[in-house]
Amino acid sequence: MTRVGVQTRPDEVADRPLTIGQRIDKSYGELSPQEQRAADFILDHLTDLAIYSGTELAHRSGVSKATVSRLFRRLGFENAQEVREHARSLRSSGVPVGGATPGASADLSAHLVREVENLRRCLDSLGPERLEQAISLLVNSRSVVVVGMRNSFAPALHLREQLAQARTGVLLAPQPGQTIAEEFADRDARDVAVVFGFRRRPAGFARLVQGIAARGVSVLLIGDASARRYAEFAQLWLECPIDSVTPLDSYASAMSLVNVLASGALAARPRDARTRIAAINTLYDAFGELE
Repeated sequence: MTRVGVQTRPDEVADRPLTIGQRIDKSYGELSPQEQRAADFILDHLTDLAIYSGTELAHRSGVSKATVSRLFRRLGFENAQEVREHARSLRSSGVPVGGATPGASADLSAHLVREVENLRRCLDSLGPERLEQAISLLVNSRSVVVVGMRNSFAPALHLREQLAQARTGVLLAPQPGQTIAEEFADRDARDVAVVFGFRRRPAGFARLVQGIAARGVSVLLIGDASARRYAEFAQLWLECPIDSVTPLDSYASAMSLVNVLASGALAARPRDARTRIAAINTLYDAFGELE
């Protein structure tokens, strides 16, 4: 259930230390040729940095272990172990580290395995009861405001477009050039907000979710595991794993969840949905918008 009056917790740390890539960029011109060689290898293999030892980095980059150790100290790290921990923390926070993309069949196979696992975990955690609760929120509210910023914008936009096939009063926030407040000035307990909160959220996300809930609006919160800390402000929390074998997070499970939610809304009121879809298709023809 929604809880209000809880102290806002900052989503981002204002004085976040520079990443290893940023540190290399900042000091690259001051590095020796051998240190630059090691730095180039690190930048090209950030995805693997969390598992390389200092000796392995030296061997693979073609420099001495002493050069690698000296480079780490120049960048502000005590040793290779600290660098590995730094790399792991970057990936777990959603920073897209690494330059390689899947190309070989083995890489594509690993990608497929991870995608299927993400989808399985998402749907297993959803379950029939939570799905029914989510669909009830979407179809029984006066309006639905779908909120998505940065990495969350694409699944939010997709949900808005799909849900608009099933019912009226589906809005996307923020509108271009606008802020969130305009969309919630007239919202209350009769409305629902679907808030997407995937990692690398903008600063102030906690205050946003808390503020929406404080107006009595039911919040359906969707995000990766890092957004679970905001579930106390939500009527319902749905988790979508976004783990990936590539440098970038994968939103396949989020898009699949959008399909499930929108399809459920269509099925909940089939006659109303059919009437609305027919009207939309008539306008498609009238406006000549589709091939």
